[in-house]
Amino acid sequence: MHSLPSNWSKIRFSDYFRIKHGYAFKGEYFSSHGEYVVLTPGNFFEEGGFRRREGKDKFYTGPIPSAYVLKRNDLIVAMTEQGEGLLGSAALVPNSEIFLHNQRLGLITDLDDAVIDKHFLYYLFNTRPIRDRIRATANGAKVRHTSPSRICEISVFVPSVETQRKIAAVLSAYDDLIENNQRRIRILEDMAQAIYREWFVEFRYPGHEGVELVETGDGRLPEGWSIAPIGDVVETLGGGTPSTTEPEYWDGDITWYSPTDLTGSSSMFMFSSAKSISERGLGKSSARLFPAYSVMMTSRATIGVVAINTCEACTNQGFITCVPSSDVPLYQLYYWVRENTDKIKLLATGATFKEINKTTFRQLPIAVADATTRKAFTEMVGPIDKQVENILRKNANLRQTRDLLLPNLISGELDVADLDIATKELN
Repeated sequence: MHSLPSNWSKIRFSDYFRIKHGYAFKGEYFSSHGEYVVLTPGNFFEEGGFRRREGKDKFYTGPIPSAYVLKRNDLIVAMTEQGEGLLGSAALVPNSEIFLHNQRLGLITDLDDAVIDKHFLYYLFNTRPIRDRIRATANGAKVRHTSPSRICEISVFVPSVETQRKIAAVLSAYDDLIENNQRRIRILEDMAQAIYREWFVEFRYPGHEGVELVETGDGRLPEGWSIAPIGDVVETLGGGTPSTTEPEYWDGDITWYSPTDLTGSSSMFMFSSAKSISERGLGKSSARLFPAYSVMMTSRATIGVVAINTCEACTNQGFITCVPSSDVPLYQLYYWVRENTDKIKLLATGATFKEINKTTFRQLPIAVADATTRKAFTEMVGPIDKQVENILRKNANLRQTRDLLLPNLISGELDVADLDIATKELN
């Protein structure tokens, strides 16, 4: 174990900042749209950082106490483990006057910035040792909770504020690159979705002017096109879970996705899963292998989250996976699912949790274009989505590098005190 630099000092959180509880916003005013978003632990990435949950954010339409409207760069901490690993995750609020501070989150207030830099504190919260100590303060049988007072009792060693700012500057350089890449991805995905809509919903594809729309039993379609149930034109697969009491079924070479892999990532392409299974586990469950570049869609609880796997894989039972075909190529299939997410959710049933079953899903209609149009769409959208895949791989590498640096910088093992690093203060 390395020794700390001599100029690092031990502090207790409670001596240098407070943590403010959020407000218990009333469920009767929650809405699917509105001006203000109620933040929850679901708005944190497991490794820390803020995330929007497009289509899943909770909006609030009731009266709002002004003291619970968050400002840009407010530092918040998850005090409820809404999802595994989220307890203690920290995030910086990206915008003012939009996000609301609810009771499951703690807000850092009265920070003594002569001793602790806020950006450094953000990264400190997201280190494994601090997260483990926050988790140790929590109680609760099913859902674990902690409190402001328990978090504030934690003591840590920190360098000078100037060194803290240098550490934060190094780490934030990676985060800035990741966020810039995320913006590029959103633009590219929106562009490809718009092209899909133009071609397969509005039927305004290249050369459409010379093609007659003809009446069919499914409405007016371009000549040479048809409508078919999705289950008739692509293979649809379910999933399964090997027995968790059999260790030999797990930690094998087969990639096995659960819905949290997708909901925690929100990425178009998936490169790995949190868990894997063995050949024996595959054989002893209803999980089905499918090829790389299939379309996985979550089918229960959180319905309609969609992603493309980049290696051969299988899933648990919370998915419907579609294997592209010559009639419906990969990118048309992916954007068709995204375009029809609301319809898919409406078809879900269930008392305990909503689910769309495979039989119902297989009846959903999809437009089957002529071969020339299918080929042209792939040639146009394919390079866009390949850019998305490449940028996602770059981001994965950036995150891996940042996560390797984080504990070494925060612990003083990598000393940047004497390096000439430009620092910035949070606005």
